[in-house]
Amino acid sequence: MNISSILDYIDNGHMALPEFQRGYVWGREQVRGLFHSLYRGHPVGSLLVWATSASTAAYRGGGDLAPGVVKLLLDGQQRITSLYGVIRGAPPKFFDGNAKSFTDLRFNLDSEEFEFYQPIKMRDDPLWVDVTKLMKRGNAGVGNFITALNGSPEHAAKLGEYVGRLNQLLGIRDKNFHIEEVTGSDKTLDVVVDIFNRVNSGGTKLSKGDLALAKICADWPEARDTMKASISRWHAAGYDFTLDWLLRSVNTVLTGEAKFLHLHDRSADDISAALDRAVRHTDTALNLIAGRLGLDHDRVLFARFAIPVMVRFLDQHGGRLDERTRDKLLFWYVQSGMWGRFSASTESVIDKDLGILEQSGGDLDKLIDELRLGQGGLRVEPGHFHSWSVGSRFYPILYMLTRMTEARDWGTGLPLKREMLGRMSALEVHHIFPRSQLYKADFRKSEVNALSNFCFLTKDTNLVISDRRPEEYFPQIEEAHPGALRSQWIPEEPQLWQIEKFPDFLEARKELLAEAANSCLKSLLREEASMLDAAKPARMSNSELLGGIASEDEAHALEELNAWVEGQGYAKGEIAWDYVDPETGEQKAIFDLVWPDGLQAELSEPVAVLLDEAPQLISLASAAGFRCFTSVKAAKKYVQELSGVDLVTAAE
Repeated sequence: MNISSILDYIDNGHMALPEFQRGYVWGREQVRGLFHSLYRGHPVGSLLVWATSASTAAYRGGGDLAPGVVKLLLDGQQRITSLYGVIRGAPPKFFDGNAKSFTDLRFNLDSEEFEFYQPIKMRDDPLWVDVTKLMKRGNAGVGNFITALNGSPEHAAKLGEYVGRLNQLLGIRDKNFHIEEVTGSDKTLDVVVDIFNRVNSGGTKLSKGDLALAKICADWPEARDTMKASISRWHAAGYDFTLDWLLRSVNTVLTGEAKFLHLHDRSADDISAALDRAVRHTDTALNLIAGRLGLDHDRVLFARFAIPVMVRFLDQHGGRLDERTRDKLLFWYVQSGMWGRFSASTESVIDKDLGILEQSGGDLDKLIDELRLGQGGLRVEPGHFHSWSVGSRFYPILYMLTRMTEARDWGTGLPLKREMLGRMSALEVHHIFPRSQLYKADFRKSEVNALSNFCFLTKDTNLVISDRRPEEYFPQIEEAHPGALRSQWIPEEPQLWQIEKFPDFLEARKELLAEAANSCLKSLLREEASMLDAAKPARMSNSELLGGIASEDEAHALEELNAWVEGQGYAKGEIAWDYVDPETGEQKAIFDLVWPDGLQAELSEPVAVLLDEAPQLISLASAAGFRCFTSVKAAKKYVQELSGVDLVTAAE
């Protein structure tokens, strides 16, 4: 079947994408390669479709299917989507991805190469043909380009060649794809999904969550869009979750299990009801975590896989908890985050905790005992604040302390409540001893950016303090707002405020922070606070945490790079990625920005951006299989090579 007919099949509802297919993941390099091969007549593979009844087909996107038999694409989605996007000038109805991957493709009539539009290079040059414009106008488009070229003597001499190349380009629409069909009454969804995974074993193989969602969507086609609506709503509120993450909570609500296979035999009505409950309980959990603990945005929301367990617990209690039970649940959540309960073997750990709830009849003490057993204790010690950077596990604890105790701003003297701090865009992390002064004094990066050198202030206050030394500005704060320093756990001895005493200041503040952390934890235990006094200190790591985001400036640079990469049509990366020992779950390092599955999920190698990091960390990341870049410029150059977009254009 030729390409034009395939695209017509999509438009008239005779060809579609099965619901279990993942979204579009190709980037510009693959799109260029496809058109390069088609233009030169190279083989581009065949298509595999599932021929099934339109009346029972679970397919993606809007629009109706034509009656009778419909062909659902099992292998060839990326190629057909790219062709549709370039030739039609818009994505197909089933599209789920970044349309910039196939937008603005150009063809050079002299070199016969395909590239994406670059204003400086291509503007006002008639030899760069807009491929989409030509495909949409057909022969009339060829005439338009000929007219434009005929006015230039230098181009008129080669006009015959150019006409041939334009027609050859236009002829891509007539290229044929061999189509193989999977058909027959024995081809159930399970069989077809298995065929899909075998065919795609080297590419975009379905995850366990994808498989579960495929089976759900077979009976309830709107399931994916319904779940995405909740994910979008949470994103607008400052939280980034995935479909797999939400499906995990649906699973725990409905089955009491973590493994997705337990969803396979559930009806659409059961799944729909469980989703409604899971979303409602997730809202409750997020409100509890934000309202009681102050952890109100994504960067401080650690232990996110504790939330499906909380959702199960809330569901068992009808979504309503008394204050004592609420606070004990939050105590368990904080402890889970501090010690990285869900950082390794996530699914098995969730299953274990769900099993404890089931066997104990919902006894939170049993969950807490499991944490104590794993960590050796529950009490926070000064040494637990040895870590540094915005990405460490105790960064959310410092934020929580600020919010729970209503620590005071040093410029206004007012408590730093939610309405003052707002979301991450309004939050200012302040280095108590300024970075510039500490680096001049030859302190190491991990000391300069130690958590015990961080506090939170309003933006105005941070700007006013600037890079002054504590020995200069602390007395002014204490005079203007007595007690404001103490509210942020600042040691009261003035001799510790001098830069040569910085190491002693850090140790003294760790003591105060540990005391404050245990006090907040006790407040969550209420009348059982003595439990924490009697508890052993939690186990501490003997090794120094590698890597980390040194400042808000660095964090913003990473966020801007992440947004730029996403804007080029690639996957969004993960900032402050937790690298853990797979056996123990111990946090070993923080990678600044990573794409664990590659910029194009499972089609390219894992990537890590590590800014101003030590060789030891870069070696660790490389050994873990990541391609490492140590600057924003180097990372952009790599994306440029994938995309065929020069850096000058990308910056415009």
